[in-house]
Amino acid sequence: MHRLLFMGTPDFSVPILRMLHEEGYTIVGVVTQPDRPVGRKRVLTPPPVKAEALRLGLPVIQPEKLRGSSELEEIKALAPDLIVTAAFGQILPKALLEVPKLGCINVHASLLPAYRGGAPIHQAVMDGCTETGVTIMYMAEKLDAGDIISQANETILPTDDTGMMFEKLSRTGENLLKETLPSILEGTNERIPQDEELVTFAKNISREQERIDWTRPGMDIHNQVRGLSPWPTAYTTFGDENVKIWKTEAMQTDSEGKPGEIIELTKEHILVKSGDDTAVAITELQPSGKKRMTASVFLNGTGSQWEKGDLFL
Repeated sequence: MHRLLFMGTPDFSVPILRMLHEEGYTIVGVVTQPDRPVGRKRVLTPPPVKAEALRLGLPVIQPEKLRGSSELEEIKALAPDLIVTAAFGQILPKALLEVPKLGCINVHASLLPAYRGGAPIHQAVMDGCTETGVTIMYMAEKLDAGDIISQANETILPTDDTGMMFEKLSRTGENLLKETLPSILEGTNERIPQDEELVTFAKNISREQERIDWTRPGMDIHNQVRGLSPWPTAYTTFGDENVKIWKTEAMQTDSEGKPGEIIELTKEHILVKSGDDTAVAITELQPSGKKRMTASVFLNGTGSQWEKGDLFL
C-alpha cells in the first residue's frame, strides 16, 4: 500500500483530503499552516484542513516554515511514497521534493501554464475570464512550473465571485484527483511539459489591488469587486473613511460626471461613474465600523446623507 502525505490549508483543500481518506488511501500525515488569530477578537483558530484531519483521526504537522525546520525532518521521517498538495501556502524545499519515490503532485486552481502563483482564482475572475480550471501537476523547484498530468475545465459565470469559484474548483479538483491518482500510483500517467511562452502569473493579492480606481472602465471595476469577494474585498474612500464594496452590477449610462461620482441613488443601488460609459451600481457595501448590508438598507439608514454628485476617491 502506497504511503501518502497530504499538504493543504484552506477550505479549498478539505474535500480533496476527505476524498483521499474515503477512497481508502494510506495517509501517513497531514501538513498544514499554523493556527492563526481570526476576527476582531483575534481568536486563535486552526486552519480548515487541520480541523478535518483531526476529525478523521490523522496526525497533523504545522510548520511555520518548512526550510531547515525540525518539522521538515519529522515529515521526511514519515517516508511518504507520494506527497499531494492543494493550496498549502508554502513553497516546498528541494530537500522535501526529493523524498517521495513517486514525486510530489499539486492540485492547482488554473489551467497551467496560465496563472502560476498564489491567487489564480482571484486573478481569473478579476480579469473577466469566462473559463478556468484545475491542473494536477508534478511539483518542481520553480513555482508551478512542473509537468502537467491532467486538467479539467470549469466555467466562470458572470454572476460568480471568487468565493463561488473556490467551491466549484475545489469539487473539480477533488474529482480530477480521484480520476488521476490511480495512474500516478501505477506509473502510467502522462507528463506534459508546460509551454513557457504561454506562462502568466497570479501573485498574492496586494493592498493596492483592493482599492478601486474609478478612472478604470466600469466592467473592469465590477470584475475587480467580484474577484475580491468575499475576501479580501475591494474598497473605496468616502470622505475620510474606507467603504468595502461587496457586490456590484455593471450598467450602461449616458450620464455625465467625474469618475467616482454618484450619478444616481435608487432603492436598489448607488450608481457611480467610472472611466467609460459603463457605470458601477453598488448593491452591497460595508461602511467603516459597520456590518455588510444592501444598498437599500444603507440608504434608508446611516447612508441617507449621501447625495447625487458626492465623490468616491
